[in-house]
Amino acid sequence: MRLLLFPAILIASTATAQSGPVLSAQSAHAIIAGCVAHATAKKQSHAIAVVDTGGHLVAALRMDGNGSGIFDFALAKAEAAAAWGFSTSQMLEGARGTPGFDRAPKVVVVPGGVPIFSADGKARIGAVGVSGEAPADDAACAEAGIVAAGLRSSRAP
Repeated sequence: MRLLLFPAILIASTATAQSGPVLSAQSAHAIIAGCVAHATAKKQSHAIAVVDTGGHLVAALRMDGNGSGIFDFALAKAEAAAAWGFSTSQMLEGARGTPGFDRAPKVVVVPGGVPIFSADGKARIGAVGVSGEAPADDAACAEAGIVAAGLRSSRAP
């Protein structure tokens, strides 16, 4: 009898966990398209990784001219922003004020990792990581992709 109840509880809790907004593949691709448009206009080339809140890859693109190491760094930035719920730019600021923070798990102290929130800003749904250009340009590209997809990079006040 316990075995029959356990799957029912598991199914119920899984359905509840997924009932809020999630990062769809369509939104992830729209973020990448927005990043590419931003980069192309600036004659830049980036690697872009979009992950869900668990840090699992949903969509990615390595623009021409970037090596695999650049993509790995973009993914690390996205995973960091997904794990902590704030940007890697903020992690850099946090590391300046908190000795040892830069060595905590899933911390990246280089701008370019940005959390993704739903269009209304109420739910965190993932993160994007961008690498390949100067850190400020990587962060600007990530922001542009999020905005192009109709999403937010911060929680609504």
